[in-house]
Amino acid sequence: MRFTLLSALAFAALAFAHPAAAQVTRVQSNPQALILDGADVKAGTDLFYLSGQLASPIDPAKTFADVKSIEDLGDTKAQTISALAKIKSILEARGYAMSDVIKLTLFVVADPKLGKMDFAGANEGFKQFFKTAENPNTVARSTFQVAALAGPYFLIEIEAVAAKKR
Repeated sequence: MRFTLLSALAFAALAFAHPAAAQVTRVQSNPQALILDGADVKAGTDLFYLSGQLASPIDPAKTFADVKSIEDLGDTKAQTISALAKIKSILEARGYAMSDVIKLTLFVVADPKLGKMDFAGANEGFKQFFKTAENPNTVARSTFQVAALAGPYFLIEIEAVAAKKR
């Protein structure tokens, strides 16, 4: 009993002298699944919350004012890739990487050609950034079909949360 108490006190002293490293544990019951069950983020971890990102026009010379059709932004897959590329750029500017992303929320509008959200197209775009050779990680994710986004030709908006060790 005395040894156990001394061991516990010694461990506690070390813990205060050297705080435990921040930790992100990705929980995935099925390694073949495209997304995580969840992510456990311990205290002492830096978190970065990104606002929803929309696709940019396919033609970089165009502004949002020049967008007159879905074709100016692309289908759901193309818009997903564009929005995730923006997220990647924002993360990198802050010292994060796509591998630090732990949670995505996808807001998807019905594609007029399908009459419903293009879930498969969103997943195809997603696969360009997650579970790849460059980024073997994946994320916890929720996907919602919504009635509309900020403009009539946007098919997807993506929010992200990134976490990394300090």
